Amino acid sequence: MENNQQNKGTFAWVGLVIMTLAAGAFGFMYFDQKGQTETKEVAIVEKAKELAFTQTKLDSVSRNLDAKIAETQQLGGNIEELMKVKARLEADKANLKKNMRFEISKYTAKIKEYEQFLADKDVELVKLREENGVLAATNQNLSTENTGLKTEKEALTQVKQQLTDSVMTYSSQNRELSEKVAIGAALKAENIKVLAVTPKGKVKNDDSYKAKRVDKIKLQFTLPSNPLTQPEEKEIYVRVLDPDGAVISDEAMGSGKFNWKGQEMMFTTKDRVAYQNTNQMVEMTYDNAQRFRPGKYSVEVYSEGFRIGSSNFTIK
Repeated sequence: MENNQQNKGTFAWVGLVIMTLAAGAFGFMYFDQKGQTETKEVAIVEKAKELAFTQTKLDSVSRNLDAKIAETQQLGGNIEELMKVKARLEADKANLKKNMRFEISKYTAKIKEYEQFLADKDVELVKLREENGVLAATNQNLSTENTGLKTEKEALTQVKQQLTDSVMTYSSQNRELSEKVAIGAALKAENIKVLAVTPKGKVKNDDSYKAKRVDKIKLQFTLPSNPLTQPEEKEIYVRVLDPDGAVISDEAMGSGKFNWKGQEMMFTTKDRVAYQNTNQMVEMTYDNAQRFRPGKYSVEVYSEGFRIGSSNFTIK
């Protein structure tokens, strides 16, 4: 007999330990996952910036190379080497778009090689102009540079817009995650009971009550523990709806309005509760100045923007 009782006690203790570890693991996994999500978002944004910058530099090299090909051809020079470099550059640009795991150092080195090649071709073009007796006017150079700057500015503006769109997408995802966190941390009112208090102060617990024996109603419910909910003072609103669906309210008895999902709603009574995250019992009493008329009444409980529970009772 004693062994059976000891075994039962041991099983109960083990069950309590398992439930505690499971709740802790859930909280750890949730916050760990949230941290990983934020880290990934930062890494993605940084990778997008590197991609945009590299693409812009390659486009700038491509425009300068096209200009040199056109001028060399116009001056009667040999463009074979220029066209080979052009083909290699286009291949690098295509690979950059396909490979999202590109190495920035690899493309930085390629860009430096292209820029050095363009600088060498500038020297050759000077000689070619002298051989052909053609001197580029200063104004034309300035105009070409200005056009290039405008084009680069337009490209950077486009990249900026792409980054803005990416940030907006991540912000939207963060809002969705925050909403899920808020829902998970919301209070819940469980085991709601509506008790009747007679004019003599006696408390009755039943599904229905006689009108002449109900002076007040007492609401009892449990706030279960939740590892996501902070132990702090919570404001709880109660709405009692009569058989016609109208909210019972009396400002003299503490009734008023509160905001729920962007709209104002009347409440019957409210109270501030020091939430302790310990499956605590809460009691709230409402003294109706007028007698409850016969019919079925509904009770709704709200806190922190959520409806956390509901119940009903009948007056005969």
